[in-house]
Amino acid sequence: MSAPNGNRVAVLMGGISAEREVSLESGRQCADALREAGYDAFEVDVTADVSALLASLQPRPDAVFNALHGRFGEDGNIQGLLNLLGLPYTHSGLLASALAMDKAAARAIFEKEGLRVAKGRLANREEILAGDIMARPYVVKPNNEGSSVGVQIIEDGANGPDPKSLPADDLLVEEFIPGRELTVAVMGAPGEEPRPLAVTELRPTKGFYDYEAKYTDGVTEHLVPAPVSEGVSAQAMAWAAQAHSALYCRGVTRADFRYDDDRDALVILEVNTQPGMTRLSLVPEQATHCGIAFPELVSWMVETAQCD
Repeated sequence: MSAPNGNRVAVLMGGISAEREVSLESGRQCADALREAGYDAFEVDVTADVSALLASLQPRPDAVFNALHGRFGEDGNIQGLLNLLGLPYTHSGLLASALAMDKAAARAIFEKEGLRVAKGRLANREEILAGDIMARPYVVKPNNEGSSVGVQIIEDGANGPDPKSLPADDLLVEEFIPGRELTVAVMGAPGEEPRPLAVTELRPTKGFYDYEAKYTDGVTEHLVPAPVSEGVSAQAMAWAAQAHSALYCRGVTRADFRYDDDRDALVILEVNTQPGMTRLSLVPEQATHCGIAFPELVSWMVETAQCD
């Protein structure tokens, strides 16, 4: 399907996930940038009321900018609805969104592609609370959540997982990979080779790169370009582009990695199909580093919007 011709753009934001507030901020800033670029952009605060969402999309926009995060926004649900409505939308389609949101499914695809992943497996709450499910340190996280929501690191000498933070089942348990946190943004228009932008190293001032570290000003230092060797940088960018293609992604994605200096080993953690999109978020930050201003970035996303 061709990119939309008109300039009336609905910006979907908010949603029903734990990342609602982040999505609202992303949506507001993307809408402002689209208006700055000359689009007739209007904001839609998405709730659990689907009929209200459908009403807000009348009169029909030329395209939809998806600024939603988490469940319903990046797991294939909203993508399926927009496909049914025939409305071109930004970011990845239904299949890619569902695959990337399912961390175990994405891991299997990465392994098939020859990308290194951490040792791990799916488990339920009962298994995890019964005792150490693998040698410490290890990580427990929901299999279908974004933005490091619900992630716990079980370290040597520490208590076990917090029962209050564990859902009933569908948890992913992985070995903890020491080292640096790296991330790579990718721009990939349909039918074109994906373009990795840069490598950023993330240095939280305390703890690890969790939800608070991602979305609290001053808690994490962003180093772009990352102070790693040319070989590691090239490998991270190549793997990010490969993962983008392997999951059938389009538009903008962000691949997260750990790099263990001692073992000289890069490990891919996940691909985010709906990365944060405030002016200070990682993707716009890398785009700016590459000479792409924020209004230009969001304009490109609308110009390449499509249905499945």
